[in-house]
Amino acid sequence: MKRIASFSVNHDKLEKGMYISRIDGDIVTYDIRMKKPNNPKNDYLENGTMHTFEHLFATYVRNTKFANNVIYVGPMGCRTGFYFLTRDSISHNEALSLIKDTFEFIKNFEGEIPGTKREECGNYKEHNLQGAKSTAENMLSILENWTEEKMTYEK
Repeated sequence: MKRIASFSVNHDKLEKGMYISRIDGDIVTYDIRMKKPNNPKNDYLENGTMHTFEHLFATYVRNTKFANNVIYVGPMGCRTGFYFLTRDSISHNEALSLIKDTFEFIKNFEGEIPGTKREECGNYKEHNLQGAKSTAENMLSILENWTEEKMTYEK
């Protein structure tokens, strides 16, 4: 079988940040790397944290002016980050700005997490708002000086 693009990235060189993973037609896949892959401390996104982050991330971006151009928000199975898929009508700089705004929203979020009623979610009990807020705060410090030029994977 053909090796997929995401398995061709050297995960031992990958650092926290936001990368352009691939472009397929008019769809851009961003790799939002929130944990260093294969780290010796076994530091990965905890399931409740990742779940809450997903609910807040997806809700926020789908309530912005870019909503009609957001395709997908979802966690990576390796628990080191999220994929964010958009139409290419959102520039890379706009996507970066949207992610920063989203993480600021998550960092400051108070109240009931959207979509956490039993009838709305298949695992409505497993959430960790404090973990999501802490992760967002950490990523904001990483992305503070991030630019479009940094969105390319290191070879």
